[in-house]
Amino acid sequence: QVQLVESGGGLVQAGGSLRLTCAGSGRAFSSYTVGWFRQAPGQERQFVAGISASGGNTYYADSVKGRFTISRDNAKNMAWLQMNSLKPADTVVYYCAASRKNGSYYYTRDDYHYWGQGTQVTVSS
Repeated sequence: QVQLVESGGGLVQAGGSLRLTCAGSGRAFSSYTVGWFRQAPGQERQFVAGISASGGNTYYADSVKGRFTISRDNAKNMAWLQMNSLKPADTVVYYCAASRKNGSYYYTRDDYHYWGQGTQVTVSS
């Protein structure tokens, strides 16, 4: 089992950058796929980015491709989501998630087994 804690959210102007951090507990963190999702009030939680357990494979939602970068450091039990060129439409709560699945691409909420508490990102115009 792994516990996840997000940090790094906040208020930023359009065009700015933020770096979200996901800190994982437990020795098994390095064996999990990690994903970032986001959710607006009253809407479904949406996939943003994913990274394989080794860190060698990354994938993104079309809406963030070229602007966001996911990375991880298994020695530190941490993952990050670097968000550049932020837009007001990126204003939502962001969640870190971990999946026991590996070896493919995991885009849906049901693919992930562990979740952080979320961190709010607000982009002003």
